[in-house]
Parts: sequence; structure tokens; C-alpha cells
Amino acid sequence: MNQEIRFLAFDFGLKKIGVAIGDSLIRQARPLAIIKSEVKQQRFAQIEALLSEWEPDQLVVGLPLTLAGEEQEASARARRFANQLHGRYGLPVVLVEEQYSSMEAQDLIRQYQQFDAKSARRFATEDDAVAAAVILQRHLDVLAS
Repeated sequence: MNQEIRFLAFDFGLKKIGVAIGDSLIRQARPLAIIKSEVKQQRFAQIEALLSEWEPDQLVVGLPLTLAGEEQEASARARRFANQLHGRYGLPVVLVEEQYSSMEAQDLIRQYQQFDAKSARRFATEDDAVAAAVILQRHLDVLAS
């Protein structure tokens, strides 16, 4: 991959949406923000602001599956959200399996506490953004291999 591609990733939830940023050049995802609104219009206004600020080339949405790897109700919600993103903004959207991303995010936050307690406290309240970074990092790792 020669051209840099900037990604914005989402860990979709009904009450919160974690957001992460990353690119194909550095191949390192980082937590960016949490969208906290149950009102659809407010969510999309915040997403639009992030899209304007970061100008991503592609979007990534976590796809929750059961432990058996099957789709569930949350999978349909994530797919609907991905379709809405594509329809509203015309950007390519990739679904990435998110199994255990929240647990991995909690582990990362615990590890981070050992090195930077102040930042770790911030991320402890923004674990959805860290989960979005885990999802995006999985995508970047696949692209790199």
C-alpha cells in the first residue's frame, strides 16, 4: 500500500459510539472520542464534525458476533449504522469483527495505568474509544499482512 489512507473507526452502541483514528502509513490506531447521545440527529452531527476535521478516506465499523461467530441483533444494528454512514457521506465502510474488543480495551487501559495514570483515568471513562482503536488496529494489521 503506497498511498496513505486515513481511517475513522466506530464501536457502535445504542448509548455511546467509540471513535478512533488511524492511517495506513503509520499503521497505528488511537482512541479519538466518544459520541454520547441517543438522539440520531445529534450523533450524526457529531460524526459529521469528526469527518470534516479528520477527512478520512475510509470508515470502519465493528461488527459484533456471537462467540460461535454468528450474527445477532447487535450485528444488524451495526450493519444498519454502517449503511447509514455510507449513504450519508459516500465513503467506503468496512465491517470488522469486534469479538473481545471491549475486553482487550480494558486490558490496554489497565496496562496503560502502569505508565501514565492521568491519561489512563481519561481512557477508563472512554473505553468505547479504546475499543474502536482495537477494532481499527485489527483492520490495519490485516492490511499490513
